[in-house]
Amino acid sequence: MVVKSWVALIDRLSLRLSQIVSWFGLVMVLLTLAVVVLRYGFDLGWVAMQETVMYLHACVFMLGASYTFSVDKHVRVDVFYSKMSANRQHWVNLCGGIFLLIPVCLFIFIASWEYVIAAWQTMERSNEAGGLPLVYALKTLILLFSGLMLLQGLADVLRHAIAIGQREAR
Repeated sequence: MVVKSWVALIDRLSLRLSQIVSWFGLVMVLLTLAVVVLRYGFDLGWVAMQETVMYLHACVFMLGASYTFSVDKHVRVDVFYSKMSANRQHWVNLCGGIFLLIPVCLFIFIASWEYVIAAWQTMERSNEAGGLPLVYALKTLILLFSGLMLLQGLADVLRHAIAIGQREAR
């Protein structure tokens, strides 16, 4: 079925991206160690290195969110959900995707579009002396986050719609 192959493609995209982004955690630890050693061991500060840690941190969350959602590890209130039947859980996830996730992702994308474009037009740089000249790239993560979450949300809606359809066909 074509729909299932699209869902699988989106899931694979989220997985591959998460595999890349997962290495950023190690890089952040090493850079943070370097910042501490340079600052307290040699009395040297390097703003660009500190900002790199912040950029990587943003990448981990903004680019890793879609994978976390795809494997159903986002925070939710399980008090009622865990006691529901599988069919009812599919309905909750389907409605949540249609009425909450997809509209919020679209809103974030549309609301941040001009903000990100303005940053690119001015090639926005860090306000800190010696900071990274890549603030525009950092702001682009907002669009990537909302786009990836929108794709994953669509995949999730399709997945639950298929599951509901299969249950009702029995």
